[in-house]
Amino acid sequence: MATPHQALTKQWISLWNGDLELAKAIIAPDFALHATLLDGRADTAISGPAGLAAWVAQSHGLFKNLQFSVQVGPIVDANFVVLRWEATGNYGGGMPGANAAIGTPVEFTGTDILRIEDGKVKDYWLNADTANLLMQLKFGQTPAATAN
Repeated sequence: MATPHQALTKQWISLWNGDLELAKAIIAPDFALHATLLDGRADTAISGPAGLAAWVAQSHGLFKNLQFSVQVGPIVDANFVVLRWEATGNYGGGMPGANAAIGTPVEFTGTDILRIEDGKVKDYWLNADTANLLMQLKFGQTPAATAN
């Protein structure tokens, strides 16, 4: 039988796989993100269930067929849950500085640390392999260099 934190982790992954309605059920109203965002915004720009759902939707707009799966975890310690995930999808275009062709397959990994309070995610620390993702999207390369 799954523990409440394990069940919440499954819902967390389902949210990231596009079930945006889950945000209302599993994200605390005063949810806070602790991460560096690709678009340069402060992490405080994403707060509460609606903010997280919008960020997930934006991610799915940039990467078609985006799917997350758990590689390690969940590891539970009191009110903290840690999991390592892998995401796969295809670049959908729209990222300034990316020179990869639309449809380019991408694969990247990350680690989430979630603080659970009253059965909901209150804090979220994200550490993703952004450098690897940016290489796949050919950031900083001239279009001629990406032809190789």
